[in-house]
Amino acid sequence: MSKILKGTLLLTAGTFLSKFLGMIYTVPFENMVGEEGTDLFSIAYIPYTILLSLSSMGVPVAVSKFVSKYNSLGDYETGRRMLSAGIKLMAIMGVLAFLFLFFSAERIAMQTFGSNEELVKDGAMVIRMVSFALLVIPPMSITRGFFQGYESMAPTAVSQVVEQIVRIIFLLASVFVIYQMLEGPLPQAIGFATFAAFIGGIASCVVLYRYWRKRKPYLDRQLEEQEYTYGLTTKEMFKELFSYAGPFILVGIATPLYQVVDQFTFYKAMQAAGLSEEAKGAFSAINFLSHKLVMIPVTLGIGLSLALLPAITQSFTKNNMKQLNNQVNQALQIVALLIIPAVVGLSVVAIEAYGTFYGVDKVEFKGNLLRWYAPVGLFLALYTVTSSILQGINRQNFAVISLGTGILLKISLNTWFIMMFGAKGAIIATGVGVAAAVILNLWRIFSAIEFSYKQLYKRTLLVMILTAIMALCVFLVKWLMMLFLNPIENRLDALVVLIFSIGTGGIVYLVLIYKTTLLERLLGGRIRVLDKFLKRT
Repeated sequence: MSKILKGTLLLTAGTFLSKFLGMIYTVPFENMVGEEGTDLFSIAYIPYTILLSLSSMGVPVAVSKFVSKYNSLGDYETGRRMLSAGIKLMAIMGVLAFLFLFFSAERIAMQTFGSNEELVKDGAMVIRMVSFALLVIPPMSITRGFFQGYESMAPTAVSQVVEQIVRIIFLLASVFVIYQMLEGPLPQAIGFATFAAFIGGIASCVVLYRYWRKRKPYLDRQLEEQEYTYGLTTKEMFKELFSYAGPFILVGIATPLYQVVDQFTFYKAMQAAGLSEEAKGAFSAINFLSHKLVMIPVTLGIGLSLALLPAITQSFTKNNMKQLNNQVNQALQIVALLIIPAVVGLSVVAIEAYGTFYGVDKVEFKGNLLRWYAPVGLFLALYTVTSSILQGINRQNFAVISLGTGILLKISLNTWFIMMFGAKGAIIATGVGVAAAVILNLWRIFSAIEFSYKQLYKRTLLVMILTAIMALCVFLVKWLMMLFLNPIENRLDALVVLIFSIGTGGIVYLVLIYKTTLLERLLGGRIRVLDKFLKRT
């Protein structure tokens, strides 16, 4: 198995498990705090995520590219010096970001809720609680980038999972104790739920420190054996790093930027459209609950892009254009193979999925929002992957143009679409914006490396045909089961329909991509484990 594929699978598995846990906890959380609690929780996390990306300045992932470059040139000392200087820089930026978010919390809440003083007060408190995480996560993430530069994905994968587990335990425990046992105020419970991000960050730091202690002897031996160093000054290192880092901010900030447009326009637009009652719970249904479900397939793209970057950087640095083309081709084809069927399948069973995880209250309305949001997941994944490819081939500045175009479209269309289509208008506006950014990124990649897209086109077309067959099977199973089950009114029925529908779809799709040899052509001979199961079918 190729090193890129091993790294992809490991990092994707860790990121997927982390995101899966991040989705699962929303089930008991939403059941405990209801629409009001999830709305309050989601409005705190959007500005926090943006400040987290800005405080990091794209440096953690840029460190991965920086370290990978100098390692490929045999200069390990420069990467070690960058790790030390980067941690100090990120610690300072984290403190500044914390102070900004903490003291601007009330203004952000006012922009979101308008003149409702009680909601503004509660929103400001929750935002202040989540801001503490900015003190630990930016410097911690530098170490992840350093290990990824060595194409070592285990520290990132394990620390992500541990961070998520600790965060979720603290979050659910605090909400249960404060709101359920002591019957305390809901905003206070939500405040401690957001503070869980700080606790999870501390746990991740502990994991990464243990990895560092374990790997340090090997890293020190590399330093002793190296024959040449480029001798960059700290100023020169940061100058090169920031030339990589700027556009990396855009990858991390892209999704929350689309969400913050919703945060500052959604409630006002829904009110102007005469849909104030419908707006309750709709914002968190889109940007928190549905987003969590959609991010499960999107995680595949995120894990791929992070594992892909060091390998693409090395191929580009060594001017190995044939290998570079193969790597880009493989990356985009794997995205098509995995994510297209995932988002289509989720769209078909959207009502059942929403009802299973979050209950059947307003499930037709909220499940329909998930149905519209699911296809956007494909574009979110493609944006992440294509932006990482641009960064690997030194075309990262173009990400500014593509994201700017997407956000401008979102801002221009959001209120108009909400007035026309209701809550799902916000989803349509996001889809248009992200799709435009992806198209621009693909155009730049294809033109920059003289990419031959014939194979990509043919295999993506095959994936779409096989996905259509899978979707038809899922729909038929769902229709047959709905003859004697009612997933709209019964949560258990929704679970049964969901399991059988997606189970059938998954088996059908796996058999199809195996029988057409598509799986083998993309992943090589490492699928022989499936032979004894699928050769008989």
